[in-house]
Amino acid sequence: MNDPTQPTDTGVSGKPGKLSRRHLLKQAGGGFGMVALASMFADEGLLINPVKAASGGRSVNPLAPRPSHFPMKAKSVIWLFINGGPSHVDTWDYKPELIKRDGQKLAGFNKHTGFFANAVGPLMKSPFKFSPRGKCGKMVSSLFPNLGRHVDKMAFVHSLHTESNNHSPALFMVNTGLTQMGYPCVGSWVTYGLGSESNSLPAFVVMSDPKGRGLPKGHSLNWGAGFLPSVFQGTHLRPRGEAIANLRAPAEMTGAQQRRQLGLLAKLNRGHLQRNDGESELAARIESFELAYRMQFAAPEALNIDSESSHIKSLYGIGNRKCDHFARQCLTARRMVERGVRFVQIYSGGMENQRSWDGHNDIIGNHSGFAAETDQPIAGLISDLEQRGMLDETLIVWGGEFGRLPISQKARKPGRDHNPHAFTFWFAGGGIKGGTTYGSTDEIGFKAAQNRASVNDLHATILHQLGLDHRKLTYRFNGRDFRLTDVAGEVIHEILA
Repeated sequence: MNDPTQPTDTGVSGKPGKLSRRHLLKQAGGGFGMVALASMFADEGLLINPVKAASGGRSVNPLAPRPSHFPMKAKSVIWLFINGGPSHVDTWDYKPELIKRDGQKLAGFNKHTGFFANAVGPLMKSPFKFSPRGKCGKMVSSLFPNLGRHVDKMAFVHSLHTESNNHSPALFMVNTGLTQMGYPCVGSWVTYGLGSESNSLPAFVVMSDPKGRGLPKGHSLNWGAGFLPSVFQGTHLRPRGEAIANLRAPAEMTGAQQRRQLGLLAKLNRGHLQRNDGESELAARIESFELAYRMQFAAPEALNIDSESSHIKSLYGIGNRKCDHFARQCLTARRMVERGVRFVQIYSGGMENQRSWDGHNDIIGNHSGFAAETDQPIAGLISDLEQRGMLDETLIVWGGEFGRLPISQKARKPGRDHNPHAFTFWFAGGGIKGGTTYGSTDEIGFKAAQNRASVNDLHATILHQLGLDHRKLTYRFNGRDFRLTDVAGEVIHEILA
């Protein structure tokens, strides 16, 4: 309807309401420029929310880059999650005393420490040979011939301990800082605190076992956003078939039609947001639609590892039937962080027992198989990041939910039960002091003894390398300020460069 208070544009014909194409372009030309400028501002995360949403007046885009608390040493994280509980005394924590006491009973042992109280055996030495590697002389298991070459770049924490001997709560603990489900994981806290450097890829990506062995216990809750807006949850790349569901638009829909649909959705959601400030999920929903649209163009290229040279594929072990699947995931991780993805988590192994590093039975077969799947790909990832000048800005984390007992678990082929009292993590890149070791277990590897480190300390250290103070990274929920490290956590400065 025409505004009666405004003059009617008669156009060149002199008839009301009709415009020539030339006149229309002359009148609207400035508007086209503003549309382009607005698009550029949006791409840079510079459009400010006109309402006081839960973001506190920040960009409309909840994933827009945000400043760190202090200068960051690492821009991104690749967490190699060794799912199932790798045995520290068979991998990185060499215990000569365990060799001497092989076959002896562990006096005073509480049979309920592990998960199978009626299968407790005697002390059992590692069946794997250890040898010194690198200039630092780190004793490394024969399980890792390739990773052993990189120990001078790694920092080991041997004194970690956790609060549960059961997979699900232990997984929640190491991912979210609490043994209960429903809390934000590390990757979600990181993307909440820093946003994303990529405008067209997820900020947080997760890859799980592609060999039909299932998801880790707790499934997607391990990479969920909990009470944070859902836009901060991990994007799971499906291990089989199309990596991201519905990545391609329907064949019958044109790009223009899809763009109009998204425009209408955004208009409706923003209108609702203006009437209901404080509903942070609305801003997250708007951005999730827009990100999905942009991913249709960017994700296929990022996931296309076939474009890599044969030399790089060989470096990771692509083509080697033992490790091809994990090699492809490690190479994908490098391509993701190279394109601005903030946090990548790769799970080695699926559900419990022989489908993961959960070596209750046949510790030799279990750990040998999974080490063969991961050793070359992870070593290749470190080498590749280093040769591209990316290792200094990428923090690599290796570890699982707990360790394993130094005693044997009775079985036809002996294994080891869960051990919440001691386990090992290592770090590389991202401002880490290579060739260092922090903390230690007792002489047989049963309990963390010197410089004990909690999961909260682990998380505080990861956040610190990303320029985030774990005490200041908080989110108001149910009348309380929550943080990843709850009311604990100390940065392990001894492993930092």
